[in-house]
Amino acid sequence: MEVDTIVYIDGFNLYYRALKANKQFRWLDLEALCKNILPDDSNIKKINFYTARVSSKIDNDAPRKQQIYFKALKTSEIVEVIFGEFRIRNKFAKLTEPLTFRPKLKQVITPKPNFVSVSVAEEKGSDVKLGVHLVRDGFQGKYQRAVVITNDIDLAEPIKIVKEELNLEVILLKPNSQPLATLDKNATRTILIETTHLANSQFPDEIGGTKRPSTWK
Repeated sequence: MEVDTIVYIDGFNLYYRALKANKQFRWLDLEALCKNILPDDSNIKKINFYTARVSSKIDNDAPRKQQIYFKALKTSEIVEVIFGEFRIRNKFAKLTEPLTFRPKLKQVITPKPNFVSVSVAEEKGSDVKLGVHLVRDGFQGKYQRAVVITNDIDLAEPIKIVKEELNLEVILLKPNSQPLATLDKNATRTILIETTHLANSQFPDEIGGTKRPSTWK
């Protein structure tokens, strides 16, 4: 018997935990990934991918490559991209180690500053939307099984509500092996996304007229 399933993906968490250091896996077919990992009885009704449009301030070519990826995702009838906001802001941060201008030669800047101004990239709103949608869809009876791809402890409470108050199954797919007891214990089941899963869930180099960025090969 098939189990109606909705998948909720924390896009930036997936990227930073599993894909940033593995460019060859960034051309990721989300539908294929879910089908490769989830139990065979999963009837995947929808995949919600929560992300934000990136800024060119850190990588000039990042927005172009991201738009290419979004076009590839649109070839799936069950994938929906849901946007938060991406912000770059300057803030002061306290130094914990000496500041060097030639690290290999260990030449330290003196006098040592206590604080420096840094540029910080922040994604806002996606995890909140994911948590709200997860709980709302559960209360509305849209799924029998929820699947959440994240390693963000902020999502522990929405997962707990769905599992304990709605008595619905929540499978947590973790993009890395870092143990987070509060997050893991609230899910019905936890599955680690292995590199083999990523390797076996890639789009073809060209799909729907959209080609994989050359730097992702």
